[in-house]
Amino acid sequence: MLHELNLGDVYLPPIVLDGLLAGALFLICRLLLGRAGLLHRLWHPALFEVALFVSIVSLLVLLR
Repeated sequence: MLHELNLGDVYLPPIVLDGLLAGALFLICRLLLGRAGLLHRLWHPALFEVALFVSIVSLLVLLR
């Protein structure tokens, strides 16, 4: 069962933790793709980055 995150007296939904973890994984993937030169070969890099982030968040939520 998923529970809220308690930070002081502020309750946050569990998706916040998934979003933070996905953000860290996204930055690592973006760094690796940038160093490999793959981001410059894409037609629309910003659209690819949004799709990558949404995919990572979705996988984390499904695996939880």
